[in-house]
Amino acid sequence: MRLALVFNSFSYKLHEENLRVVQRFFGMFPPLSLAWVAAIAEQHGHQATIIDARTLQLSPDDVVDRLREWKPDLVGFMMTTYMFRETLQWARHIKQALGVPIVVGGYNLRVYPKESLMNDVVDFGCVNSALVTVPRLLEEFEGARRFDDVPGLVFKRNNGEIVQTPSAAEEEKFTDYPFPWRSGLPNDLYEEFPTERKNFTVMVTSKGCPMSCTFCEAGGTSYNPRTVTQVVDEMEICYYQYGVREIDIFDYEFAINRKRTAAICDEIIRRKLDITWACRSRIDSVNEELLRKMKQAGCRRIYFGIESGLQSVLDAINKKITIGQIRDTVALTQEKGIRTLGFFLVGVPGETKQTFAETVKFAKSLGLDYVQFSKLTAKPLTSMWRDMAAAGNDYWRDYVLGLVEERALDRPWTQLSNEEIDEITKRAYIHFHSRPSFLLKHTLRVRSFAEFKRKFVGFLEMMLKQEDHSEDWLAKKRRFEAYHSG
Repeated sequence: MRLALVFNSFSYKLHEENLRVVQRFFGMFPPLSLAWVAAIAEQHGHQATIIDARTLQLSPDDVVDRLREWKPDLVGFMMTTYMFRETLQWARHIKQALGVPIVVGGYNLRVYPKESLMNDVVDFGCVNSALVTVPRLLEEFEGARRFDDVPGLVFKRNNGEIVQTPSAAEEEKFTDYPFPWRSGLPNDLYEEFPTERKNFTVMVTSKGCPMSCTFCEAGGTSYNPRTVTQVVDEMEICYYQYGVREIDIFDYEFAINRKRTAAICDEIIRRKLDITWACRSRIDSVNEELLRKMKQAGCRRIYFGIESGLQSVLDAINKKITIGQIRDTVALTQEKGIRTLGFFLVGVPGETKQTFAETVKFAKSLGLDYVQFSKLTAKPLTSMWRDMAAAGNDYWRDYVLGLVEERALDRPWTQLSNEEIDEITKRAYIHFHSRPSFLLKHTLRVRSFAEFKRKFVGFLEMMLKQEDHSEDWLAKKRRFEAYHSG
């Protein structure tokens, strides 16, 4: 079997949690989910390739030309709920041009498995883990085609009936996954806003997060880590085979198991890997001893989920940290020579312009190197989404089904309008980044012209461009009409 996977480009969405300019400069990352699917397929004797159309700036017709040359039996896409319609349009274009079946997977399939196939494009969906479903799907596709026997699959029968099979009996182990397929990716083109070294890539060393923050889709899910050896082996492969010198670890909570984190650091040090890396951590997961070891092993940035400068808000979103812990951990991290980024939420329950002003003031007082202010959004699988869906307001399901136009989501937990939230979010970015001391510090730290240009252009766009969605709305309206016209 020949499986081709396409990572399509996508435009800014009105329901995004980030501002348009922030999303634009957020980064260009390898399609890691597709890279695992490709590796799993090859592990079971099939041929696989990935076309990263987003990074390579390819049009749908460009992708069709490449696929014609490669001659796949099946074409796959990663379906996020945010980008569902745009990905569907890419898949439709390729299916009409080549006549190949379409398989999709990703986050959206966990939430809306059957709804994702209620269109004239998608033939198969991988509901949960690709580890079991993909090999069995490919086996049946080139054999007897008994798709009812494939665990964790949603598919269409010849009569159009949509069928979902039970998931595999045993819960997957992340340690069973192969290393992601990176051999055909444009590894020299990936970067994120704070990137200092090339080549750059991302990794995931664990799945799940046992904490229960109300705004997070991973809250309360099982912690599922890879072994220390697997993690550092992958780093070593990235270093020697793909010239990687900087890695961002995308785990929800990399440092939640201090013993494991310390062991990973020890192994990096033992192998003398000249790797710079970043990670995400809770405020209460790190301590002085671990931070010292992380710095020695190459950690240069930690992204902390801070969320708010008010204890009442932290309690309301079940963050289970204190303002005092935030101050102490950020100061300790900086003392150890690791740069700090704080994630903050805008439009939290009971938010007013005054409460958010207090959060911005708090963020400034911490001396953070970077900040990200995200609009609190009821994303699928969060407790906030469940509450809204139970009340009969499931925008995401209607969006997948094509029943509503793309729009900014309701935020009934705050009296601030979406326009006001956009306004105070942009103002917060400007106030934080335009301080003379901040600008001087970051200018002196720049290590290359490419890094300076990326940050300078991003700063200018934030300062000068208005967050105007009017043109977006017209474009989305035309796409909505095109969606229904087929």
